[in-house]
Amino acid sequence: MIESSTRVAVVSGGSKGLGLALCESLIAAGYRVATFSRNPTSELELAIAQSKGRLYWESVDIADEDMLSGFLQRVREQHGRVGYLVNSAGMAHEGILTTMKSKDISQMISVNLGGAISLSQLCVKQMMVRGAGAIVNVSSVVGVRGFKGVGAYSATKAALDGLTRSLSRELGSMGVRVNSVAPGFMETEMTHGLTEQQKGRIVRQTPLGRLGTVEDVSSVVKFLLSDESKFITGQTFVVDGGLTV
Repeated sequence: MIESSTRVAVVSGGSKGLGLALCESLIAAGYRVATFSRNPTSELELAIAQSKGRLYWESVDIADEDMLSGFLQRVREQHGRVGYLVNSAGMAHEGILTTMKSKDISQMISVNLGGAISLSQLCVKQMMVRGAGAIVNVSSVVGVRGFKGVGAYSATKAALDGLTRSLSRELGSMGVRVNSVAPGFMETEMTHGLTEQQKGRIVRQTPLGRLGTVEDVSSVVKFLLSDESKFITGQTFVVDGGLTV
């Protein structure tokens, strides 16, 4: 039997990178975490084995509303009502907008924005029963400030910040807070495609003089889900070492 006081969090896209780091951070803070992705990874399997039953995973396509609904139902039955959500699943196709394939644009919109909207809708229904909850949308600095070659991607991330502001007004009276975290360039697969020269240029433009880490971002997300931020909602927190100042 799952106690009603158990903190149950859903983290989308938790098989690797930032998503997995978020899962591990919340587990360490005492949450029971449910996550999903298309496929598992060896890193995820290790995290599940080490979680002592506190990390639950399923193979789910975030663009499939029926799969999402079934996943949330099983999470409710096995772990308790969801009180916390981190929309971290995302994908990027880089390229100049005029030459980008329309299917790649549609895919980014479906996953980055459509998936977050659908998942939020499903989780909020469980939060409303609890009379409390917290949502964090992982957007990006490219949605705050434009960068060449990521027009469609940045549009989906800017839309997440808009979703944050609107949902914070819709859900505030129900005790549900909604915020965004906008990471900058991090030492993850996100920057693996950059040359050392490109990374060096980013570091020189960053006041704190380095790329970010997943821990830099996960610590802010954990704060925004906690009671320590109980009077914060509708905000976008940029975590980029000052790059966009």
